[in-house]
Amino acid sequence: MTDANLEFQTVCTTDAIPEGEGRAFPLNGTLVAVFRRGGEFFAINDSCPHMGASLAAGYLEGCDVICPWHAWKFSVKDGTWMDSPKSKIRTECYAIKVVGNEIQVEVPKPRSSTSE
Repeated sequence: MTDANLEFQTVCTTDAIPEGEGRAFPLNGTLVAVFRRGGEFFAINDSCPHMGASLAAGYLEGCDVICPWHAWKFSVKDGTWMDSPKSKIRTECYAIKVVGNEIQVEVPKPRSSTSE
């Protein structure tokens, strides 16, 4: 999917997220965690798939975020569960772009009431 097919929403300015940290923002009923690492920005679902802790509150180690509750580790680049990379467990990732000094994140699709 190209950027033209995605809807983006501004969540903050670039100076709102310090290097090596994350912040959570509500987008279309989903909390999205935005991280800054090496001058780049990454966006993943803020809710840890294990027990729902805020990943934005976690510790960034390289390009992996460590969940603050039980230390599960996820890649902020692609959502892979780094403790077991071949597992189907992962967190959703969202496209991100910087326009001027604004960070824009792909708006997540609304959650359906039926299970996947």
